[in-house]
Amino acid sequence: MGKYQTGRSRSKARRCWEAFRPHLMVISIILGVALGIALGAGLRTLDPPLTAQQAKYLKFPGDLLLRMLKMLILPLVVSSLISGIASLPSSSTGKLGARAIAYYMCTTLFAVILGIVLVVTIQPGNRGEAECPEPPCVDRADKVVRDVEALDSLLDLVLNCFPSNLIEAAFRQTATDIKKTVMYNAHTVDMSRLNDSLYNLIASMDPDVYKQNANISEVMQRNVTNKDNVTETQYYVNVPYIVKSTSTGTKDGMNVLGLIVFSVALGIVISKLGARGVPLKNFFASLCDAVLVLIHAVLWYVPIGLFFLVAERVVSMDDPARVLEQLGYYMLTVIIGLVVHGYILLPIIYLIFVRRNPYKYIYGVLKAIFTALGTASSSATMPVTMQCCKENNGVHEKAVDFVIPIGATINMDGTALYEAVASIFIAQVNNIPLNFGQIVTVSITSTAASIGAAGVPEAGLITMAIVLTAVGLPLDDIQLIFAVDWFLDRLRTSVNVLGDAFGAGIVGHLSRHDLNKMDAIEEAEAAEAGNATDTGFGLPTKNGYINDSYEPDGSTVDTRM
Repeated sequence: MGKYQTGRSRSKARRCWEAFRPHLMVISIILGVALGIALGAGLRTLDPPLTAQQAKYLKFPGDLLLRMLKMLILPLVVSSLISGIASLPSSSTGKLGARAIAYYMCTTLFAVILGIVLVVTIQPGNRGEAECPEPPCVDRADKVVRDVEALDSLLDLVLNCFPSNLIEAAFRQTATDIKKTVMYNAHTVDMSRLNDSLYNLIASMDPDVYKQNANISEVMQRNVTNKDNVTETQYYVNVPYIVKSTSTGTKDGMNVLGLIVFSVALGIVISKLGARGVPLKNFFASLCDAVLVLIHAVLWYVPIGLFFLVAERVVSMDDPARVLEQLGYYMLTVIIGLVVHGYILLPIIYLIFVRRNPYKYIYGVLKAIFTALGTASSSATMPVTMQCCKENNGVHEKAVDFVIPIGATINMDGTALYEAVASIFIAQVNNIPLNFGQIVTVSITSTAASIGAAGVPEAGLITMAIVLTAVGLPLDDIQLIFAVDWFLDRLRTSVNVLGDAFGAGIVGHLSRHDLNKMDAIEEAEAAEAGNATDTGFGLPTKNGYINDSYEPDGSTVDTRM
């Protein structure tokens, strides 16, 4: 009896562990955040408070986590993009593949644009604080905002897409700086209308320039010789103007865009090489698998590093209530974006192309959506998604088998939206204004980084570092979004899965004629085989004869059944 009870206890403990184990990462992250907040709150009560050096020591284990994330950016971007693009469908399924890729790229870009519009409109990072009196205002002394024009930033973006040195692109990127020099023009003053002349001069000037040169009101004189060789006194004022000179150089930071462009180009070439490109494709696929193993190892260190990062952040907060308010608006912005994209924009796209009720289609994949909410992994949800599309929504089997696996790899609408919102949110929190070129960089990098994101829990945190690095934002503030990422990760994964399901339905509908032709060809090939039956010995027969049977010596045996 005692042995029986012990066995039941062990069996119950094993079942509890099996139910608990898939969520161990999420629970560990939540505990890390909670304990970090508690430790930070406790350290804030110390008298005297922690010094800057002590806070630096407290943050040291978290700095290790940030360095690990930076370490994985380069191999993750290169290996995932090259292996993913090199494995794209062959020419036999070119139309199906082209439609799937076009759908995924367009919806991902729509998600990024939607996220940028929402975060710029709602401005969660600027909540709970006074506006800056004169932008740019920077809270920290180690942040430098470059003075560049939108056109210069856009040109930098193009130049960074084509790095002159791939090795240098791993740690430096092109950047244009503008140097402003104040020059002076001497304007003569009519002494009979002195006040009017000065007033008109001052009114026509740039107010910012005039503030820097308030001595413009000082009237000076000089002796000049006129054409009649007569010396006369001339009165004048110095009117300042600004001369801008641009210089294109480099700055510290990984050129992620250049690496992405090169990886995409190389992946396309490898896919075109056919058999000759197989060794390279296998190499980068193996490298990608190895990097994912490293990422899994780093993710297990996340709760520990997060514990110290959050604790240091709470200790160094000037106004914790303001940060919590900002974080709440950040979550609201992401949730609104995911709902609008997943349940308004994607259904509209489905309705336009398929002309059927999109919400009935969503009802058919509810099981996959809830599975994604529970697992936070689009790859783990893929079998359920395929089953729902085939059985509940009647999507062609070939379309599902082809589109869903590709979507689980490259279609990350929710992740792209989240990364765009999070990067601009971090810029807002730090009072770092982003110009047009940097916002374009965020959109492109978020799209590309979401393609390179693995379909595993918390993979978006790894690619988040890619986006921040591309626009020069501080990686230190990733811990701000760590605290709520376990929850948002599930929501964006469900949108990723929903996008995959809609993609299968849309591509299946647009490719229905091609799929019917493929079915017809398969049926014709089957019919061409004739009335083939099984002899019982594994040999094919036709019209009662065993076809092309040979003896070991090469003589044909024509055997009637």
